[in-house]
Amino acid sequence: MPQTALLVLDMQNELIDPKGKVGSEGFARVVAERKLIEKTRSVIDAVRAKGLPVVFVRVGFRADYADAISRSARLNRLKKMNAIVIGTWGLEFPDAIQPLETEMIYTKRAVNPFFNTGLLTWLQRHEVTTLALCGVYTHMVVDSAARYADDSGFVVKVLEDCCASPDPELHRIECEKILPLFGEVISSQSFIASLQQ
Repeated sequence: MPQTALLVLDMQNELIDPKGKVGSEGFARVVAERKLIEKTRSVIDAVRAKGLPVVFVRVGFRADYADAISRSARLNRLKKMNAIVIGTWGLEFPDAIQPLETEMIYTKRAVNPFFNTGLLTWLQRHEVTTLALCGVYTHMVVDSAARYADDSGFVVKVLEDCCASPDPELHRIECEKILPLFGEVISSQSFIASLQQ
């Protein structure tokens, strides 16, 4: 039977909390203004209530970044900040959207949540056919996940109001012009309503 899963992407303290090394630079304010945590919690509750899987993905590295593959300026900046280190508070999820003990958490070392993780295998093993995506940043992990999921044969639903980028224009362009090429961009309320059908 076709099954839907919710992917919660990179919504970790370092990035979205005002005390996070990245969040403190202004992105936490965007997250708060968009009520991202509250809306994501509503979706998580609805998915759990239907007995469907919620899967959490986060990005993190060893303290010495020896496991980091990317050579981009983006990663060099994170290294200088000593950010998103495995085993620190920054990798954890806000209290409001904490994973249950039974839910899967994947830690990645790239933008793409499927790259060098067991995520794809797990989804296929559990006969998931539709992926609902929420997370940060829209123009990075959400974009990457949507492309890879589409290439892998999943039906993709991007929950627009459960995603954000530091630059609202990047978010808008992604949701209006790019992500519709790989799936359906919908509101969290529309997605929740579809679960009741």
